[in-house]
Amino acid sequence: MLPQIYHLIAFLVAAVVVLWTTPDVRNIGIKSGRVDQPGDRKVHQLPMVRLGGVSIFAGTIISLMIVWWLGGFANLPPDKEWQIWGVTLGGLGFFLIGLADDLLNLSAFKRLLMQIVVAAGAWKAGVSIDFISIPTVGIVDLDWLSLPITIIWLVGMVNAINWIDGLDGLAAGVSGIAAVVMLFVSLLMHQPEAALIAAALAGASLGFLRYNFNPAQIFMGDGGSYFMGFTLASVGVIGLVKIPAFTAVILPYVILAVPIVDMSAVILARIFRGESPFVADKRHLHHRLLKAGLSHRWTVLFIYSLTLWVGSLALAIAGIPSGIVYACGTTSLLGYAIWRVWKLSRQS
Repeated sequence: MLPQIYHLIAFLVAAVVVLWTTPDVRNIGIKSGRVDQPGDRKVHQLPMVRLGGVSIFAGTIISLMIVWWLGGFANLPPDKEWQIWGVTLGGLGFFLIGLADDLLNLSAFKRLLMQIVVAAGAWKAGVSIDFISIPTVGIVDLDWLSLPITIIWLVGMVNAINWIDGLDGLAAGVSGIAAVVMLFVSLLMHQPEAALIAAALAGASLGFLRYNFNPAQIFMGDGGSYFMGFTLASVGVIGLVKIPAFTAVILPYVILAVPIVDMSAVILARIFRGESPFVADKRHLHHRLLKAGLSHRWTVLFIYSLTLWVGSLALAIAGIPSGIVYACGTTSLLGYAIWRVWKLSRQS
């Protein structure tokens, strides 16, 4: 079987599993009363099941199990095998933390503590940022700084994806686009195992949009956003950051720039106002776009275009053929142009 076929299988199986299981998960949530109630910071007006992360997790894991059974992960060196296990078990850990929060409403301190523990376990298994590559300086070994920097990256991305999960389809679409970009970039960097995980996550995320795009029928909840955030962050580590080249090291940060910048800007704004960086508010990008007058769908589509634009930059840095980069960039710029025309028409 050709290696590229495994990635297509991973994508399709994950999407099919999510499409098949999500209605059942939704029905179970409705019968059990596990719903997200409307509130001051929430856009939805009706109670909504928030257990969609169960389908996303199941789709990704079942997909990877089938690919493993078919031989997609055959002949891995021991260090790479440990990394794959680190991503898989770490994803399970973060999914369970998020699911526990969905069901039991854990405190922020408990969630953060458990996230740090799981991230440390993933680091021990090899999902670790061991060095940075600085232009004109070269490769700098992080030594003992590897653990805290890896934890900050993994936990930070988990919460960045969780924080943008404020509109129908936003987190799933952004994660799906980022996963597709990471799939192509990992393949170009000759990291097929990382690309397989990215393919499975892309299929699960984009398949979930069938039920999550506005008007949503179900939310992914913290279980889904935690799992997707960790998987994206960890694939970036094992597939790109471990390559001793400056272009490879910066790629995950470029691909995930939208949630990273959004989270960083919100935290800085809260600190400058003398507030706790962990207290929820309406300063996120999607809140600001809604306040500016965009509709729910246009806000989501605009942020999709931003994600696609930074993804096209990552593709260009990685050396993807210019035709693909041009198509991605043109699509994202078209989205921006449409938004500007709409904005000007509102002002006239």
